[in-house]
Amino acid sequence: MTAVPKPQYYTAEEYFALPDAPEGVITELHEGEIVALARPTRMHQRIASRLFAQIDSFIRSNHGRCSVDQEIDVKLTEDTVVVPDVSVTCDPSKLDEKRCNGAPDWVVEILSTNRSNDLIEKLALYQKAGVREYWIVDPKSEKTLVYFFERSDLPDIYTFDTPIPVGIYDKALSIRIADLLA
Repeated sequence: MTAVPKPQYYTAEEYFALPDAPEGVITELHEGEIVALARPTRMHQRIASRLFAQIDSFIRSNHGRCSVDQEIDVKLTEDTVVVPDVSVTCDPSKLDEKRCNGAPDWVVEILSTNRSNDLIEKLALYQKAGVREYWIVDPKSEKTLVYFFERSDLPDIYTFDTPIPVGIYDKALSIRIADLLA
């Protein structure tokens, strides 16, 4: 019987020191293990970029102190690095020129082909790391799961036509995913 080799364990610093992945390959580090992700679809990118623009506009027009980022490295722990589609961080000490070091306040993931990664694995990682609000936007079902971790472990479910109140902004901002597709 041949033993199955154990995957190599990496710390975040070792992961950052690795050579860049080949063109078209996206990776993250989940509890020491490198995970390859699928490339996003056009719909995925459209939602992410328009959501980013709407959040950025809200923050800027309200002279907010939070920062919105799209697809940046987020070092959640010493052995976990993720690349959320959109993240909002309200503690500027967590941000440097390369990444967010610690849990953002709000993370949005748009489902494409890596559904179980966002629905199960990243859900657990984000909750454990202290993310306050986590949205999982599902273009296939036209629904968004919204986790307000400070309030409940169960998600609120919104259709794309329903305005979603942003919890970290005490509902001063609400977003209809359908508006991002128009």
